[in-house]
Amino acid sequence: MSSIRMCFLLFSAGLALLGLFTSAGAQDTPLAIFGGGVFLFGVAFGFSLIKRHYDEAEV
Repeated sequence: MSSIRMCFLLFSAGLALLGLFTSAGAQDTPLAIFGGGVFLFGVAFGFSLIKRHYDEAEV
């Protein structure tokens, strides 16, 4: 995995953790939904980076 992709993977993990903490500490429903969305985006983006790495390795 390239170093830039690894940096994006770490950024994605940090974003997912930020979303998880935001959702857990939310006092109202819209902020909890936003935090959950940020968490899901971070996880999905991380998995897409991993998938792209293995797709390029197959070729």
